[in-house]
Amino acid sequence: MQPVWGMLSDRLGRVLVMRLALLGVLVPGLLSALAPNLVVLVTARAVTVGLFAAAIPASLVYIGDTVPIEKRHKALGNQLGATAMATALATVSAGIAAYFGLWRLAFALPVLAAGVLGLIIATRLPEPEREEGEAGPLTRLGRFVRRPWAIFVVLLALVEGGVILDYFTYLAPALEAVGYGAAVSGAVVGLFGVATMLWTRAANRVAGRAGSGGLILIGGALLATGYGAGAASQSLSGIAFAAVLVGEGFAFMHPALQSWATEVAPEVRATVVSFFAAALFVGGGLTTAAAAPFAETGYPLIFVLASLTAVPLGLIGYFARRRCARG
Repeated sequence: MQPVWGMLSDRLGRVLVMRLALLGVLVPGLLSALAPNLVVLVTARAVTVGLFAAAIPASLVYIGDTVPIEKRHKALGNQLGATAMATALATVSAGIAAYFGLWRLAFALPVLAAGVLGLIIATRLPEPEREEGEAGPLTRLGRFVRRPWAIFVVLLALVEGGVILDYFTYLAPALEAVGYGAAVSGAVVGLFGVATMLWTRAANRVAGRAGSGGLILIGGALLATGYGAGAASQSLSGIAFAAVLVGEGFAFMHPALQSWATEVAPEVRATVVSFFAAALFVGGGLTTAAAAPFAETGYPLIFVLASLTAVPLGLIGYFARRRCARG
């Protein structure tokens, strides 16, 4: 749904799309929490995440529309820091909820928070100015596919999604497999969010010297090292170290890729960013399907694959970003 929401934000406005989506999740989201059976649960979750899908591309495009390019990386980093804090809190609270059997609460709280945020956005967030007579969605899509660098950054997001959104999710099960409970596993893996939040500021300071390409390279090295630590040891300290390093790598790499997506084709920014965000989640889904069978033979192999994927991701992203900057 993210490309759909991106095109709608061009037509209806960034703020209006975010407001509609955040308020719209209340009904299917609460239905998820109250679902009497699996069919209702899965259907309600599908509608819920389809609506939530509007939030990331619309907010990224909003930053691209309102923040000057020289300050954009910092703004995107701050957004990632806020997301990281939410990830840490959600991971820890989800582990506690699982321990006490309160899974319905995990579905209810985010949609209630989204409804409140939708109301705040409706009254306090100004809509950025848009040019009159903007091209339609099909025209924008055509311009997007004719921009090789725009396609390339979306493909990088596809791989990054696999490295972050899939392989990372095996850290908690790896701890549970050696005897730790869901609450402890969730708390340890929650270090990912804390590390991302803290290292986002460091990445902002390094950005001026290393450039976006350098940040992608550093991020790839940290991701590879983190997953390597997870492969070497599934102990409490080993997984904790892995979660911290993966969070650091995410803090360096992801804002750099996001910033690249917002500037690679300014005339179709919403379309590029929406496909970038969608690719992130599609990459996570495809990698989940591919890696799941390996979980039956143990987690070290999964983390080795993650580490081996992160290395070329960082290197290719580094050289490509430098070449794109040179035109």
